[in-house]
Order: sequence, then structure tokens, then C-alpha cells
Amino acid sequence: MADPSFLLDSQVPSPCFVIDLDRLRQNARVLAGVQERTGARIFLALKGYACPSTFPLLSRALGRGGPLYGTCASSVDEARLGREEFGGKVEAFAAAWSEDEMRELVTLADTIVFNSVAQWHRFRDIVKAAPRSIECGLRINPEHSEGTVPIYDPCSPISRLGIRRRDLPDGIMSEGISGLHFHTLCGQGADALARTVEAVEKNFAPFLEQCSWINCGGGHHITRDGYDIDLLVDVLNHLHDTYHAQIYLEPGEAVALNAGWLTATVLDITEADMPLVQLDVSAACHMPDVLEMPYRPGLLYECCGGLRQAGEAGTGKWTCRLGGKSCLAGDVIGVYSFDEPLRIGQRVIFQDMAIYSMVKTTTFNGLRLPSIATAEDRPGGTDFSLLRTFGYNDFRERLD
Repeated sequence: MADPSFLLDSQVPSPCFVIDLDRLRQNARVLAGVQERTGARIFLALKGYACPSTFPLLSRALGRGGPLYGTCASSVDEARLGREEFGGKVEAFAAAWSEDEMRELVTLADTIVFNSVAQWHRFRDIVKAAPRSIECGLRINPEHSEGTVPIYDPCSPISRLGIRRRDLPDGIMSEGISGLHFHTLCGQGADALARTVEAVEKNFAPFLEQCSWINCGGGHHITRDGYDIDLLVDVLNHLHDTYHAQIYLEPGEAVALNAGWLTATVLDITEADMPLVQLDVSAACHMPDVLEMPYRPGLLYECCGGLRQAGEAGTGKWTCRLGGKSCLAGDVIGVYSFDEPLRIGQRVIFQDMAIYSMVKTTTFNGLRLPSIATAEDRPGGTDFSLLRTFGYNDFRERLD
């Protein structure tokens, strides 16, 4: 893996998302191993990670050794990105589609998953009239929650995602539905999937028996240290052997987990109930999951000639609150402790910033988007490549 100390170099902009290509390759190897042991096919969920310059490392279709069979899209534009940049199979799901979207989607997607029976009935004639063969499926709600954060729990009693068993007509599979899709996880282990599959089988076994494919959705932290891959393999093989269906997974985080950083610089330091450090990045604009989950990202900082890990509040000699650059009062990243006070102009580095970051940035307040770059180890040092920078025109072109 690339040594993050290179991120202190002045050639690396601030703020900047930097993708660790070595870690991306390592994650891809882990996912390839799951496919080899199960026959399951894994797709990249573009909502979680989308950096087209790195797609050749991930896509089987691009012929550079990538293991993934295609992409999962949540919109027409994501489907187009998957078709044009990643290759392979494009699977699309959204809570609802408009007629205009569906007419465009049938030119891009290989599989379309509908969120309701009504949407399937509304658009099935458009799908059947398409000049290409398209598989259709339905998303089910197992009514089994594994998520601990309400905003990310797709199976809550009030969920708008998926069809409950009581709302699924017994004869629906004979209408042209070839598979079922469920998604209950959010960055969780194989044990959570095992419990989910038990709930799915309890409620939907007669439908599973008619499936040519079963999609287990995303949220699988397969590439995380300590993940129980053997249990995952057992669960996937059980589904395949029991229902004789092709099994799909569509992780986003697992593909790029721990494969990126976000550089930032201290702009100012003030005082309130504790020292307040103002950075040139924004939680609201550049890493919104910090506020939505919420969660506290890992942080590296320069100290004593190297990089150190910032600690929890009160664990170091100096504790402060890190704030974002927007005018939103709640644009606060978190409270961190350091072995020595931070300085104006000092660089800090947020960890695990390849996922749900670049794909969720905004230009609120006219804040410029962080640059995007890649890095990988090479003989003699780290090879850093700046892919894109952003300026005024990127903000202006989003307006009228």
C-alpha cells in the first residue's frame, strides 16, 4: 500500500481526494476470491464509488484483470456511466422511475429492478418493446432490520424501499419477473447477511424457487479486516445450491474500502469551549456522511517528522474541534486529540475517503470541490497522478 506520508508533499493539492491504487487492487483480489469460491457475480455500486480512471483495475470487461462483472446504477446517468466507462452488465434500481427515464434506461440497462408491482405493471410494455433483451426483477422488503442508523435502514416498518410479502401477488413471477433483489445491510459482516437470508427464505421461499437470479444487494464489508469470508461463502453457496439461481452482490464500500484519503489544511484556530480549528474542507460539502450517519473519520497529522493518528477527545495533550469551511453552523467534523497543538498552514489527512465522498460532494456556498488524484507504490517512491481540479466554472455550470 502507498505510504501516506507522501500526502504532505507540496505537489499534492489541498483539499484533494487521493485514491490508493494498491489498496484498490488488494480489495479487488479479495472480491475475486469470493467469486471463485461461490460462482457469485459481484457488481460495483456506483453510488458508493465512481472514479472512472480506476475502472480498468476493477472491470472484467476492460481487459486489465479486473474481477467485477458490471455495475449497479441508481439513476439513468449512473447507468450511462456504467455502460460507457465500466462495461459489463448494468443493473439498475431506483425507488421509482418516470416514463422518460424508463425509455432512456432500456437503452442502457441489462437488468431493471422495480421497487413496486405498480411500477412493473406501468413500464413492462416499454421494457418488452425495447430492441434489446432486458431482465426484470423486484426488490423485496424482508422486514428484517440489520441497520443501526435509521436513515440507512431500508427495512424499517416505514421503509419506502422494497415490497413486503403481504403486498407481493403469488403469481407475479409468471408475468416476466426473473429474479428478486433485497438489501438490508450497511457496512456489516457476513453474520448479518446470514440472518437476513433466513428471514428472506422464511417469507419468500416460494418466489425464490422461481428465480433465475437472486441479488443480495450491498452493504457487505467483505474487504474489512476480520470479515468472515468463509461464512459469506457458505451463505452464497447455500442460496445457489438451494434455489439453483445465479447469485449477485453489489457492494460499493467493499470495493474501495480504506483506498483513499482526503487532504486538508488548517486555515485558522480560534477559541470557544475548546480550541476550534478551521479547515479548508467541509463536512457538509465534501464528506456529508460525517453529518448524516453521523460518524467521525480517522485522521492523520504531521508530528515529530512523521505521521501520527489523531486520538479520541481527551486522549492526547491537545484537544480541539475540527470545523468545515461552509457557513452551516453544524459543519463540524468532530473532536480530536493530538500530541501537540496544530498550526495554521499544517496539513491533516482524513482516512477512508474513497467511498461515499467524491460521489456525494456539493458546491454549497460556492465551495470548490476537492481535486482528485491517484497514487501507487513504485520502485523509488510513490507515483502521484493528479486527475482533475475544479474551479469557478464547475460551480457556475450547475446554476441557471
